[in-house]
Amino acid sequence: MTSPGQRDARAGASPGGAALRYGLPRSAVSRAAWFVALWLVIAGAEPADLPVGAVAAAAATWTSLLLLPPGGARSSPIAIARLALRFLYESIIAGADVARRALDPRLPLRPGFVTYPVRFPPGATRNVFTTLTSLLPGTVPIGEESGELVYHCLDVDQPVISQLAAEEAALSRALGDD
Repeated sequence: MTSPGQRDARAGASPGGAALRYGLPRSAVSRAAWFVALWLVIAGAEPADLPVGAVAAAAATWTSLLLLPPGGARSSPIAIARLALRFLYESIIAGADVARRALDPRLPLRPGFVTYPVRFPPGATRNVFTTLTSLLPGTVPIGEESGELVYHCLDVDQPVISQLAAEEAALSRALGDD
């Protein structure tokens, strides 16, 4: 015979348990509110359009719950804000660096490829990582080889691997993986 506490612990760990019962409605309401807000920003608040907006928000909520089920995400809003600022900064630096290299023929370039042993498994997080790192100055992720990401670099003498490691650490902090 199990005690009530044991039943609760088992229920929370199972797919139909307490975590799902309480997390799903809260997540659905939160997502629906964001989708309705997005609809209002894009389409406006015309009364004739609101039924269509409600259907669109419901469909978007349902789809988002299927594609990204609510889970125990421990993302840090502060780390996400830092990551966003870092992303903006890196975008500006990357653009200026590439422009400088294109317009100054005296700059030595050593184009080539580097591989990076990313810790993120294949999936959404790895895709976010490759998107973020595509903005590093002079680098573009071009594929994967033996589980490692392959980057084309304008100058392989630059500290590309350490920059990739710093970006990976920043993304891990933002996602609450550290």
